[in-house]
Amino acid sequence: MLDTTLYLTVFITLFVIMDPPGVIPVFLSLVGRKSREDRNRAAWQAPAVSLAVISVFAVGGQAILSYLHIGIPALQGAGGLLLLLIALELLTGKSSNRPEGADDVNVALVPLGTPMMAGPGAIAAVIVFVAQANGEAASYLAIALAILSIHFVLFIVLRFSTVLIRVLGVGGISLLARIAGLLLAAIAVQLIAESVRGFIVGA
Repeated sequence: MLDTTLYLTVFITLFVIMDPPGVIPVFLSLVGRKSREDRNRAAWQAPAVSLAVISVFAVGGQAILSYLHIGIPALQGAGGLLLLLIALELLTGKSSNRPEGADDVNVALVPLGTPMMAGPGAIAAVIVFVAQANGEAASYLAIALAILSIHFVLFIVLRFSTVLIRVLGVGGISLLARIAGLLLAAIAVQLIAESVRGFIVGA
């Protein structure tokens, strides 16, 4: 039988961490100038990449981190640095100089799929929930359904966010890219700060 309480707990936790509405500005700034087909493809590819990453860490995350001797603070630091690089590209406008073919592949992987969606926070939360399941099938089912549900929500949000492109236009997308870059930079700094704090506390 499904553990409804655990399902809601995991879903709400991941919703807050992954922040589907917060992904919209970054998504639009990266794919706003592309064709409708490319935008729609990115709208499902990014959640698919995130789902794959989260699933891998849900199944064997603790074992992977232990084997590689990697802690959560290290993941936070790496994710923060990666987001900071993307943020600088958005702020300076250099992201528009990439080859179109590379963009189609990369934006669904980085920064949308990971670390924006499947970031250190979401990965850590899933690892903790799985560890607390204590081998109970109902708990594993609740966690799995919650993970699938949040990624379905992410897909719906991204898929229909492209309607905003008609309202914003080219100038609006350029402005949105700068705003998204600023927000990404703030998220990156926060991740790096939490990473440093984690290393200090764990020392």
